Amino acid sequence: MKNAINAQRIYSIDVLRGAVMIIMALDHVRDYFHYTAFTDSPTNLATTTPLLFFTRWITHFCAPTFLFLAGISAYLTGQKKTKKELSLFLIKRGVWLVLVEVLIVSLAWTFNPGYNILILQVIWAIGISMIILGVLIWLPVNLILITGLLIICFHNLLDAAEVSRHGKLGLFWELAHDGNFTELKLVPGHIALIVYAFLPWTGIMLLGYGMGRIFTAGFPSGRRRRLLYASGAAALLVFLIFRSMNQYGDPSHWSMQRSELFSWLSFINVTKYPPSVDYIALTLGVAMLALALLDRVSKNAFSFVRVFGRVPFFYYVVHLFLIHIMTVILFYVQGYTSKDIAPQHSPFLFRPDNFGFGLAGVYLLWISAILILYPVCAWYDRYKRTHRQWWLSYV
Repeated sequence: MKNAINAQRIYSIDVLRGAVMIIMALDHVRDYFHYTAFTDSPTNLATTTPLLFFTRWITHFCAPTFLFLAGISAYLTGQKKTKKELSLFLIKRGVWLVLVEVLIVSLAWTFNPGYNILILQVIWAIGISMIILGVLIWLPVNLILITGLLIICFHNLLDAAEVSRHGKLGLFWELAHDGNFTELKLVPGHIALIVYAFLPWTGIMLLGYGMGRIFTAGFPSGRRRRLLYASGAAALLVFLIFRSMNQYGDPSHWSMQRSELFSWLSFINVTKYPPSVDYIALTLGVAMLALALLDRVSKNAFSFVRVFGRVPFFYYVVHLFLIHIMTVILFYVQGYTSKDIAPQHSPFLFRPDNFGFGLAGVYLLWISAILILYPVCAWYDRYKRTHRQWWLSYV
C-alpha cells in the first residue's frame, strides 16, 4: 500500500512539473518569434489583445510552481539521505546551477560566445535558493515552513524602502529583492542582467520543503488532498482579498479599463519581477489545487506530459538551444544577413527587432518544438532510469 501511495505521489508531481515545463516553452517561443516581443509588452493593456495577454499570463504559473515542487523534491530526497548528506547535496547542486546559468543558459539565450551579457534568471534563483535551503535544513521543518511563509507574505514591505532610496540600493539588495532586469556592470563591455531577485523565490522553495512531509510514502492520501485543497483555496482567497484592496500585495495596482474583460485582465495582471504576494498567492494556489486533483489520476494518464516532468533540468537547457537554433534557421530563411545578427533592442543574436510572426505562427512553432523535444527527453528519461552515474543527479 505504501509503495502504491508513493508511486501516485511521484506521478502527480511529475505530471504537474511536466505541464509547467511545456507551458514555459510557449513564453520562450514567443520571446524569439512574436514580432512585438521586444518592442511592446504582451501585458500592456493599452495595446495587447486577450489572446496575446493570455499567452504571456499563463506562463506566470511556471516558475513559482517549479520552485515549489523543487522544495518538495528536496524534502523527499532527504528521506534517503542524512541531514549532512542532504545539506551538502543541495549546496553543491545550487552552486552547479548558478554556474550553469552563467556559462550554459546565458549562452543558449544569447548565442553570444563573448558572454557580453550574463542573464540571471530562474536557474540562478533555484541555485541560490538551494544553497540557502542547504544551510537551513538543520532547522526544524516547521521553522523552515514558517520562514518561507514570512518571506512570501511580507517581502513586499521592502518596496517602500526601495522607492525611498531612489534606485540606490546596492548590489546585494538588487540580487536579493529589487532586481527587475537590472543591469550590473562587470567589466567594460560585459554586464549581468538581474532578472530574478532570489529572496521571494527562496521563500517559495522553503514553503515547498516545509510541505514536503505530506507527499511522503505512508501519508494518508485523503488527508493530503484535503490539505492541498484547503491550502490552495486559502492562497486564492488571500489573492482575492489583497488584490481587491488594491493596497498591499502588489506594487502594480489594477484599475477599471475600457471593458469588463480588460478590467479583469488588469485585476489578474500581477507583478512577476520580483514576484509579488498577489502573484505568488495566485500561482501557488492554482498549483496546490492541481496537485490535489492529480493525486487521483491513473498512472496511465498524462504519460506524455510526465516525460518532461521527469527530466526538467535536461529539458530546460535543451529547449533553449533548440528554440534559438530554430530562430537562426528562420533568420536565414527570411533573408536576413550577417549585418542583422546583432539587434538593437534584444540581447538575443539572430533575433532582429522586426523579426517574427503573429500568434498563430508562435503557437505552431511551440507545438513543433515540444514534438521535437519529446523523443529526446524520453530517451534521456530511460537513460537515467537504467544508469547510475553520479552526475545524473545533477542533470
